[in-house]
Amino acid sequence: MMLLDLRASIARGSGVVELPAGETHLDRPLVLPKNARNMTLRGNKAGSTLVLDSGFKGSAALLVDGASNVTMEGFTVRGNRVELKSDWYFPLNEAAFADFYSDNGIVVRNSNHVVIRKVQFRDLRAFSVLVNASSSVTIDAVRIQDCGTLNRAGRNNTTGGILLEEGVSGFEVRRSAIDRITGNAIWTHSYARSPRQADGVIQGNTITQVGRDAIQVGHATRIRVEDNTGSELGFPAEYVDVEHHGVAVAVDTAGNVDHAVYARNRFTDVNGQCIDLDGFHDGEVTGNSCVNKKPLEAYPASHYGIVFGNNDPGMNSTGVVVTGNTLQGFAYGAVFLAGSNNRIEDNQFLDINRAHCGSTPVSARCNYALEQPDLLRSGIYLSGNGGRATTTTGNVIRSNTVTGFGMTHHCIAAGPGASMSENAVDANDCREPVIEKINPRR
Repeated sequence: MMLLDLRASIARGSGVVELPAGETHLDRPLVLPKNARNMTLRGNKAGSTLVLDSGFKGSAALLVDGASNVTMEGFTVRGNRVELKSDWYFPLNEAAFADFYSDNGIVVRNSNHVVIRKVQFRDLRAFSVLVNASSSVTIDAVRIQDCGTLNRAGRNNTTGGILLEEGVSGFEVRRSAIDRITGNAIWTHSYARSPRQADGVIQGNTITQVGRDAIQVGHATRIRVEDNTGSELGFPAEYVDVEHHGVAVAVDTAGNVDHAVYARNRFTDVNGQCIDLDGFHDGEVTGNSCVNKKPLEAYPASHYGIVFGNNDPGMNSTGVVVTGNTLQGFAYGAVFLAGSNNRIEDNQFLDINRAHCGSTPVSARCNYALEQPDLLRSGIYLSGNGGRATTTTGNVIRSNTVTGFGMTHHCIAAGPGASMSENAVDANDCREPVIEKINPRR
């Protein structure tokens, strides 16, 4: 099938369209017509690849806008990424990402009941899949490799993976493999003025070597992040956006996020944070693990394990249950806690404070907020400031195991504006790590 014939078949807006075998080179997008209905775009059994040529101009290889009941499956999209550095960073003036980035893989806008299944993405400059203001979207068993770019400073610009923005609802991202992405692997994003994402599931994905977050839930409600696995987050280390504090997080939060569940996610080698809860409230964080076993020098951006925060004015850090999690090998504390009526219970926080904050002389890693000496050296730190001023009261901190440097004396502490007596702290097992002594041979 010639490219002209392919465009004509797609323009009909319904039925089954089979992509040609081999490579189809594009200098502009393949566009499904507005109001396309009941349409399937699938690859040839011999293999079909859509290739963005070097002179490609447009939003994406495939653009879907205003469609319903569309399935795309069984083909490959190969981008035109030649060099990593680009002029992109974040959209200006709160522009939608779909309006800002070009050279994406698939862009879906204002559509419903869309399925993207068993599609492979390689060498794309921007996002592999970008979904804007749509509903009932399923992304299943896709494979993404070597996608995304950097800004001019050589730091990640968030690109490469799957982005759902501006009020996507009823979505699923399942069983997908994402490798060697410069930015975020799976990300929901909306500005504060925009509708929140809602009723989504991110489950069973495998994520390896990403420069920023494995998963970020931004400005959303009723999202489940479950049974995802991965490794090498925040790598290569030189891609980490340290200038803008964009350290990697296994499961990140931003904006106003409630009634969400982060459960049974398992990651290793996290060069940043395990779970960030800035904006998270009235939800559950259960059975997750982040384990770092290499020397601390292998994780130059290693941080706290779990961080609460309330930077979004539409929420307060309250009603969060953190139970049954395992964190091992972070540079600072296990939990930075801010807010009220949260529960931190039955967790394993192991090999905490690997930076040895609290010792002298003060190392470069620990040379921060010296007026709050417990901030970086404590296993669990109660703060009166998680972004906006907050009241840290009524929290339950019970039956946690906390091991690491200084944990015998600095296991749980309260900073300015917080009080231990206003929280229930009970039955926590706090101790120094056991150092095995090796007897010399006689």
